[in-house]
Amino acid sequence: MRQKIVAGNWKMNNGKGETKNLITELQEEIKDLTLDNTRVIIAPSFINLESAVTQTEDTKIEVVAQNMHQAKNGAYTGEVSADMLKSVGIRTVIIGHSERRAIFKESDEILAEKVNAALANGLEVIFCFGEKLEERKTDNHLLEVGSQLRNSILHIAAEDWSKVILAYEPVWAIGTGETASPEQAQEMHAFIRNVIAKKYTQEIADNLSILYGGSVKPANAKEIFSKPDVDGGLIGGASLKAVDFSSIIKAI
Repeated sequence: MRQKIVAGNWKMNNGKGETKNLITELQEEIKDLTLDNTRVIIAPSFINLESAVTQTEDTKIEVVAQNMHQAKNGAYTGEVSADMLKSVGIRTVIIGHSERRAIFKESDEILAEKVNAALANGLEVIFCFGEKLEERKTDNHLLEVGSQLRNSILHIAAEDWSKVILAYEPVWAIGTGETASPEQAQEMHAFIRNVIAKKYTQEIADNLSILYGGSVKPANAKEIFSKPDVDGGLIGGASLKAVDFSSIIKAI
């Protein structure tokens, strides 16, 4: 049975004290939850990863990184490598978020290199992808998503899929207040699972967790998560409030 996952991407928010307080509040909110086959994940900023890992030891919360560089080391000012992440207790990294693609111009080729580097270093990957509004309006959303998968991650070995989580995030629904309907999310998630099944095996596809990311809130989480191919969410703004994030976790 594939795992249910609710992951909070905190992006460039929260200093040291705010990070500590939010984790404390979240721990309190979910302490009595039974989370069978469900993972709760948070992704604080780089500078707060080590303290967050320490604070969440022996709790129901996992800490992951928002990004990493593909090189092992070298003259890459301001970047962070897989080894650096592992040295502070990180075992999972988000790769390919739409903001990395749009703002920092990370191409499919760069993302493929990052996926390779993460897997080679034993890190689990949460791989993000999704279409823009114009691609949705022109009915090219399936083609675009298929292309992003093919160019960035469909080259990996079959055995590496046990270390991958996919996160579909329609760009037009991130931070806009717009949300794909549950039916739109299900259509895309079923398409993605079929792509994996055709390229690899049905067993790999059936065991793969596919998350939805795009303005998930307490009010819409339960309906979105009820769809058979939606295995959870990659949550942005709503993960910055412990009450809202815990409500989303409870909806899974």
